[in-house]
Formats: sequence, C-alpha cells, structure tokens
Amino acid sequence: MDELKTAMNDHLDQMQEVIEKISSELRVGMQPAMDNFIGFFHAIDWKEPWLVGLLAFHFMALIIIFTSRKNINFQMYLFLLSLAGVYLAERLNTVLSENWKSFAGQNYFDRHGVFLSVLWSGPLLVFATIILVNTLFSLCHLIVKWKRAELKHRARLSATKQD
Repeated sequence: MDELKTAMNDHLDQMQEVIEKISSELRVGMQPAMDNFIGFFHAIDWKEPWLVGLLAFHFMALIIIFTSRKNINFQMYLFLLSLAGVYLAERLNTVLSENWKSFAGQNYFDRHGVFLSVLWSGPLLVFATIILVNTLFSLCHLIVKWKRAELKHRARLSATKQD
C-alpha cells in the first residue's frame, strides 16, 4: 500500500512539473504575439476620419444586428452582406492600396491584407457568427414550438376519438 502511495505521489509530482513547464512555455510563447498586437495597435492613427467612420460603421452594424434579432429574414440579409464583405476584402484591399493617399495619412494596405483582415473582415466574421448563433437559437425555439403544437394536436385527436 505504501508503494502505491509513493508511486502515486511520484506521478503527481511529475505531472505538476509537466504542467508548470507547459504553463511557462505558453506564457513565454504568447509574449511575442502580444508584443506584435500592441505594436500593431500603436502603429495605427486612430484619429483618422476614415478609421473613425469604419469603427462607427461596425458599431452601427452591431446595433442593427442586436435590434433586429427577432427578424430572421433581415438577419439572413445581414449575414449574406457580412460574408460578401469578407469575400470582397481582397479586392477592396487592392483598391485601397492604390488610392490610400486620397483618404489616409499612411499606407495601411499591404500585399497580404493584414490590416484589412483585422479591421474589416474580422468584425464582419464576428457579426456573421453572432447572426448564425441567433438563427440557430431561433430554429431551436421554432422546433420546440412546432413539436408542442403537434403534441397538442395529437392530444385533441385522441380526445375526439375517445368521445
């Protein structure tokens, strides 16, 4: 019995060492990503009018999505618009990279489209996900409502057959 306890304690000590090692590696591994994000955030002039307009657009789109959550047809329209915006992001990046001097203080639009992916496609994908989850909840609610109506109808039919 003592051998079993000793073996279990040794195993737990080994597991603790492994978890501590993984945890420290994750903390160290996340630091460069965090530094890149902070550098990206500070490299942007957030007072440029077109960026303020873009953020206002995303904020208004989010408000519209939440206020229209009961209207599934309109939500599907917004869903398709969001996905179309993501689909057209590469072309939009090309157009904006060619004309950035007319509206921006610096060229944010690189060949890979990182800036546009973060500030345009990212929020649109979040919006599409919100709409999709809302639609799934609405469909679940509709299925429950339909099943209750079916059960009530069957109960009425069986009650009339008994009479």
